[in-house]
Amino acid sequence: MSQAGINIPGINFNESGNFLLIAGPCVVESEEIVFETAGHLKSLSEKYQIPFVFKSSYRKANRSRGDSFSGIGDINALKILAEVRKRYSVPVITDIHNPNEAEIAANYVDILQIPAFLCRQTDLLTAAAVTGKWVNIKKGQFLSGSSMKFAVEKVRESGNNNIMLTDRGNMFGYQDIVVDFRNIPVMKQIGVPVIMDITHSLQQPNQVQGVSGGSPEMIETLGKAAISVGADGIFIETHPDPSVAKSDGANMLKLSGMDNLLRKLVALRKTINSFNY
Repeated sequence: MSQAGINIPGINFNESGNFLLIAGPCVVESEEIVFETAGHLKSLSEKYQIPFVFKSSYRKANRSRGDSFSGIGDINALKILAEVRKRYSVPVITDIHNPNEAEIAANYVDILQIPAFLCRQTDLLTAAAVTGKWVNIKKGQFLSGSSMKFAVEKVRESGNNNIMLTDRGNMFGYQDIVVDFRNIPVMKQIGVPVIMDITHSLQQPNQVQGVSGGSPEMIETLGKAAISVGADGIFIETHPDPSVAKSDGANMLKLSGMDNLLRKLVALRKTINSFNY
């Protein structure tokens, strides 16, 4: 799938030959953090001519503990995401968790994301599909790449062909995740763009304290591997200060590190393109 095949409304640099970048903080914590992150990422997308989609969840429904931060209020967060879209002229993606959320969120964002744990939920996939928005389906940690064809079929059968798949690794035991990079070419055979989530794939879930751990020092390694095997895009969560992030801080990349990472991945993508991959 060529980069030109990801025709997301409002996307820039679609003909650059670069990978798609989906990036932002895990969840909308405040206007300040969202705007700081979006502005920095937009400047980097212009510097390296990378097609860029801003990502942040308006609400986190999948939390280990009941007292974990889940959001600042759905509509408040969605309005902040809509402002990002307007202020920085970039498409925006956010998660939905229940079918009734699809139509609501579609009024504020450009892409609806189906969380990995929910990728088999037919009603949720159908509700996202009928909005006409792009739908990004994250591969469940419990599924093979080839099995994702059934999730794609559900969206297509609802009349929507604007579909992406995102891999985020597979569970390895109880407290680790590993990536089988064979899943990228396998999912590309389904005929949709394939993204590699290089931060959630480094989570260490089910920790005794009820907060996931992570290995952010391996982000660059996973990013390089994903580009090398032909991923159409990179999904990465980033925050000005992950140590105080209210969700997934243990596996996020510090915002100040994005420039160095993207510089390397863009150079690698250029090399890969020269081999006509």
